[in-house]
Amino acid sequence: MFQSETRVLVILPRDLVDRARALAGRATTSTRLPVSLQIVIRALLEEGLRRPTDSRLLANMSRQAETVRRIRQEARRRPAAARSIRGPAARPRR
Repeated sequence: MFQSETRVLVILPRDLVDRARALAGRATTSTRLPVSLQIVIRALLEEGLRRPTDSRLLANMSRQAETVRRIRQEARRRPAAARSIRGPAARPRR
């Protein structure tokens, strides 16, 4: 489809995906063309990247970065005993 493309795996909250699906449905209705979730996500990315200094965009990125930091810090603070309950870590396959 594109001259230069790459594949990306993105893990998203279900409610966010549901909202994007609803947007795809509205776009399909208004354009009378099939609009997929992939098209919606690509369009949102492109539009967001056109506004790199938008304060709402920067605030959202900051909020997400802080959440990731907090989750990682909590994971490191967990006592070793709590980690061992899950059993030994699985080794990667070769």
